[in-house]
Amino acid sequence: MAETEKTGNAIVETIKTVVYALLIAGVFRTLFFQPFWIPSGSMKQTLLIGDFLFVNKFAYGYSYASCPSIVIPRFGINLDAKKLCGAVDGDNTRLWGSDPERGDVVVFRHPVSGRDYIKRLIGMPGDKIQITGGVIQINGEPATQVADGQFDELMELQGPQGLRPRCANGAVGQGGVCSKERAIETLPNGVSYPVLNIGPQASDRTGIYSVPEGHYFFMGDNRDNSADSRLAQTAGGVGFVPYENLIGRADRIVFSSAGRSMLFFWTWRGDRFFKGVQ
Repeated sequence: MAETEKTGNAIVETIKTVVYALLIAGVFRTLFFQPFWIPSGSMKQTLLIGDFLFVNKFAYGYSYASCPSIVIPRFGINLDAKKLCGAVDGDNTRLWGSDPERGDVVVFRHPVSGRDYIKRLIGMPGDKIQITGGVIQINGEPATQVADGQFDELMELQGPQGLRPRCANGAVGQGGVCSKERAIETLPNGVSYPVLNIGPQASDRTGIYSVPEGHYFFMGDNRDNSADSRLAQTAGGVGFVPYENLIGRADRIVFSSAGRSMLFFWTWRGDRFFKGVQ
């Protein structure tokens, strides 16, 4: 009988330990830092597929979107932030909120799908944004671009999804060098970063976007390979993003792997460990 009681107590204590650990992890992830893997190439070369970073969640304060989504298809679990914290959704405000700055790399919640996206903040509330000849115009002032050579990568399957890069130098075979034109873009507030260009396309020439109050306009640094605010939410883009949908700011890459799995240590990018995001 004593052995049975000891076994039962051990199981209970183990369950308690797991529950407490999950609660602590949940609080940490909700209030401080949220892990984020870069799944696509829309932010190259600033962020590469396979970069792993922690999102600074207290940079902009807290809203319903600060609640972590728990999606584990294998076990049929799909609890997103709106289901968990939807009671505080809809007022477009934040607790201890602070405004993001133009040029920040931000993780936000897609207004329709609820999935987490990461892009660069280009347009602030009240701005008028237009792209002419691939150059961003912000309230009539261009975000200057200075040619900076090219960005080269191998034509190979990238990340767990096995994505192939798009190239400016035409059709490239497996193992070949895939190149894109690179420029250094500078926003009116002085923030500079590299942007990539594959070739002329419709999104290089747009009408004027008037950013509503309480909303933001985002773009990917890999300009010709990014579904962002240039496209409406109904057309596969993200449109204007409400203030309450901001999750946090990407400050630093912690780990990076170029392979299909983080366990493939020979594909680790040691030069990107603990690299700041600019």
